Amino acid sequence: MSKSNVAAAQKLLDFPSAEPRVPARQATRPVCVGVIGYGYWGPNLVRNFSRAADCEMAAVADRDAGQLKRMSEEFPGISGTTDYGRLLSDPDIEAVAIATPVASHFPIASAALRAGKHVLLEKPLATSVREAERLVAIAAKHDRLLMVDHTYLFTGAVETMRRLVAAGELGEILYFDSTRINLGLFQRDVNVIWDLAPHDLSILLHVLDKKPVAVSALGAAHAGTGLENLAYMTLTFDDNTLAHFHVNWLAPRKVRQIIIGGVKKMLVFDDMESNEKVKIYDKGITVEQSDREAVYNTLIQYRVGDMWAPRIDATEALYKECAYFSKCIRGGKRPFNDGVAGLNVVRVLEASTESIRNSGQLVPIIY
Repeated sequence: MSKSNVAAAQKLLDFPSAEPRVPARQATRPVCVGVIGYGYWGPNLVRNFSRAADCEMAAVADRDAGQLKRMSEEFPGISGTTDYGRLLSDPDIEAVAIATPVASHFPIASAALRAGKHVLLEKPLATSVREAERLVAIAAKHDRLLMVDHTYLFTGAVETMRRLVAAGELGEILYFDSTRINLGLFQRDVNVIWDLAPHDLSILLHVLDKKPVAVSALGAAHAGTGLENLAYMTLTFDDNTLAHFHVNWLAPRKVRQIIIGGVKKMLVFDDMESNEKVKIYDKGITVEQSDREAVYNTLIQYRVGDMWAPRIDATEALYKECAYFSKCIRGGKRPFNDGVAGLNVVRVLEASTESIRNSGQLVPIIY
């Protein structure tokens, strides 16, 4: 990789280079944050905001008093309330992180933005494109920062993948193949696509830095809920790239893997590996044609070279995201995982749902 390519890739990856989006604040005091929802993900948010640079963890809201009791035992000194409205009316709280069921994202986030709070919202952004578009518009109207918690984008593995692709290390990208399966938690409000696919869709959009134009999806429901627990999605682009996603709550083992195939090299990201999560393979094909008029004379030569595993930053991704959230607020920067990025993920999810309802019909993705 040339020095110029490395420099260009690093510049592309640098978080502080995000475009200005909200007015810069001159205050140097920490950003005072409240967390709404203390179920599965809420404790992780509280823990990381409590130790993140330039953040002050102030209060937690959850309608379950038992959850608040657990929070007070784990984080003494942080106040709790069953009414999230108290966080929104508190003038000292500048920002809220929302980790509640998807159906509640729009009403809570819109109320927070209108109350003048910056918002970090759990994925997916909303239950529909219409709701997501309205959240983006409300954030712009009230001049507040809206950021979507696509935590994987802050992992050392995804940072490395983005840098390698941007620097041209893999060459022209041919395909993106993702598998995210497990014998997992059946959700009550969303199907498996809306639950699991946002992780890998956000990685796709961030790493390849281009948008799919259409999607075909098939799914099946086996638990009597009417919600698909197994699905396959294929995304097409306006070039020759294809992306495929397999998501499943009914698999015998847990798999978290992405393969990116390029003309020059191929990459495998295996999140279940404790070490060497990202591996680069110098493998591919060379096509030679002895007679341009005779396709059957085409010769395919296989290239098999070395495999290497780059060093991966092991810093906890959510910690980096919490620190980045406060940095964007204080620096007046537009985050790369802003509301528009979350909206683009929801656009793919909604189009996939329509495709499933129409037996896999190819559905255009409208931006």
